[in-house]
Amino acid sequence: MKIAGLDIGTTGCKITMFDEKGNYLDKAYQDYPVSRGVSEHEIDAANIMQAVLKVIKEIAAKYHDIAGIGVTSFGETFVMTDEQGKPLHRAMLYTDPRGAEECNVLTEKMGGKTIASITGLKPHEMYSISKMMWMKKHRPEIYAQAKHIFLMEDYVVFGLTGKAQIDYSLATRTMAFDITSLQWSREIFELAGIDRNLMSKAVPTGTSAGHIRTEIAEATGLPADTQIISISHDQVAAAVGSGVYNSDKAVDGAGTVECITPVYDELPELETMYEGNYAVVPYVIPGKYVAYAFSYTGGALIQWCVDTLAKKEKELARESGISVNAYLEQEYFRENKMKAEAPTGLLVLPHFAGAATPYMDTGSKGVIAGLTTDSSVGEIYRACMEGVVYEMMLNMECLEDSGVHFTKLHATGGGAKSELWMQMKADALNVPITALKTADAGTVGSAMLTGIAVGCFQNLEDAAAHMVRETKIYEPNPEMTEQYANIYRRYRELYRAVRPLVG
Repeated sequence: MKIAGLDIGTTGCKITMFDEKGNYLDKAYQDYPVSRGVSEHEIDAANIMQAVLKVIKEIAAKYHDIAGIGVTSFGETFVMTDEQGKPLHRAMLYTDPRGAEECNVLTEKMGGKTIASITGLKPHEMYSISKMMWMKKHRPEIYAQAKHIFLMEDYVVFGLTGKAQIDYSLATRTMAFDITSLQWSREIFELAGIDRNLMSKAVPTGTSAGHIRTEIAEATGLPADTQIISISHDQVAAAVGSGVYNSDKAVDGAGTVECITPVYDELPELETMYEGNYAVVPYVIPGKYVAYAFSYTGGALIQWCVDTLAKKEKELARESGISVNAYLEQEYFRENKMKAEAPTGLLVLPHFAGAATPYMDTGSKGVIAGLTTDSSVGEIYRACMEGVVYEMMLNMECLEDSGVHFTKLHATGGGAKSELWMQMKADALNVPITALKTADAGTVGSAMLTGIAVGCFQNLEDAAAHMVRETKIYEPNPEMTEQYANIYRRYRELYRAVRPLVG
């Protein structure tokens, strides 16, 4: 028996295969194009489905006893379809600027804090309901034809099974789902003028949609009794795959985007969450919630530093037979010797793609402050790491009044492989950090919940015992914690100081 996690991303989808004991076997990936213009950011949902069928067919050709596939996806983006699930338009991505006016109209009708008290989300045009309103107003002929409104998880699940269901966590990303009653909000849909009957049935995370359609089995080579499982929004799947189920732990998603995901044992203080632009999302465990504290540029900032500044270092790293990242980390140590463990003292505002929480300010820009003629690429590289960490320190400070109280972090993603960065985070945040083996906790989490649904595992704890693998624990150094705290006091003033200067 085999189980798989299918992750629908913005630019590509991947399926990862595991055996019934949770051992990794194989994966397949297929990308698809995204169109980004000044006024439109779109993706063709039909291309996503074609890519899904391609990766499933590739993996099914190698493994003939696939019992279940769990589907997780990015959020917000939706598509209106006909009765058979055929898209009627190109889908607007969450970054698409359309919907701002409609979001303002909805907020004027209901009030931002009222919307947040129902949905767990501070109103923003990135969420689906505003863009649905835009579609009805500007593409009325499409809205009139629509028989379904799908986000990407339930679009794929429907395409594979014929069943229209969406899990609670992804439904939340519409800004039209009641996170306490766990139902579509009748009031929000009525004020928005959108027929909520077009939405898929909301179900708990990890719910089976049943067996695949006969034509899907024939097209892909999957066994006819393969089950498709509705998993979640990708960040929730990553929390599951990181083995974080209680409020004493949180996830450090050290990927392209840096994201800390704490767990709340009960509904957090929504006033605090509203002020900090934090989303509150129902978790896989009934009665528990997660929140997202994130920076748009985590690993992306480190990659920018490498690609833009480290051209010579790339060549030297090749000659030395090591990665450029390892070379840059070593370079700082070589230059500083006795001071190698200390913070650089540079201040990097990591808003190179705008500011995420707590500001949600797309106009903010990145800053490197404190440079001298002695500053090296290795020092700037390390300072970029520090900037991401300081941004997370700021988020944790903003969340203090929400009831968050984790004492451990589980780190996943490519950044978890950097011992320097992991130790820096442990020191600055003053919590132990456990690095996990997998760089892709999302597909692991999807496969874990799939394994529970098809009977491989008894529960989350059993699945975690088989599939969540730790590599190293980083303990905070009190001396370094104090040094980072001193520099952080200056960092807290950086955004306010430079924001008026960048337009």
